[in-house]
Amino acid sequence: MRKAQKGFTLIELVIVIVILGILAAFALPRFINITTDARVAAVNGLAGSVRAAAALAHAQWLVSGGSSITMEGNTVEIVNGYPAAGNDTTNDIANALTDYTGFSLSEPNATTTTFQLSNAPTPANCSVTYTEAASGGQPGVTVNVAGC
Repeated sequence: MRKAQKGFTLIELVIVIVILGILAAFALPRFINITTDARVAAVNGLAGSVRAAAALAHAQWLVSGGSSITMEGNTVEIVNGYPAAGNDTTNDIANALTDYTGFSLSEPNATTTTFQLSNAPTPANCSVTYTEAASGGQPGVTVNVAGC
């Protein structure tokens, strides 16, 4: 009397390994792309926060007037009705934001402030740039996600 053998044959194991390899080849790029998508979402989220902070500061300035306002206990200098930007002041748009964790602050000139995503492959190309409002205009918020 023959005893029935239990287990997988070699061909069954090879087929399973090949199928797992094919699935991994398609799934791995999808997971890698998720980190890029997360960085892009973080940059876009901060851009929305910068726009909202500028709009709130403008609304508060319309009510109170003056060359500076207080938001969340922080002094924010106002230029042309919107938060100041750039290296000419420490009380700029960054003070209007309550949290920009994960971003480094760069102020290349007197009218712009750039928030760069610290953990991006190329932080300078994964950023939000706030440009001070011109007389009678609105501030600019530029998003750069080329290096995310």
